[in-house]
Amino acid sequence: MAKKEIDDYLQEGIYGAKEINPDEKRKYLGTYRERVVLALSKSQVRGKKGLSELEGQIHHFPDTTLLMNNNMSIRFFKPYRELAEKLDISHTYVSNREADSDYGLILAAKTAVDKEDIVLTEAEQTEKETETKSWWQRLLGL
Repeated sequence: MAKKEIDDYLQEGIYGAKEINPDEKRKYLGTYRERVVLALSKSQVRGKKGLSELEGQIHHFPDTTLLMNNNMSIRFFKPYRELAEKLDISHTYVSNREADSDYGLILAAKTAVDKEDIVLTEAEQTEKETETKSWWQRLLGL
């Protein structure tokens, strides 16, 4: 064995296998950016935003997994868990105490989808909420 191979073997034994893009994986709750279908921020999850968008993306990408940030309270995830169970997709809590992600929920595919727009913007939230409101709620400005 060459010296470099021995050093690599020792480093891997001491520190574990080398990861590709570890910062990206921490940011997206353990998955790569290219696999993310939809990402909701912590505040969006707390406000129960993006449920209709999430449901549409699950119908469009049925072979996905719902990753939930375990650094948040579990009570915020109830409507998202119920939706995942209703649509029969797997869901899991991801916990990483060393690196806290900005995202509260990630819908991830098993393979790369390389979708450009993964973050739900405020304009999309408002538009989706307006569509789901009854005519009475819109009339009263609620």
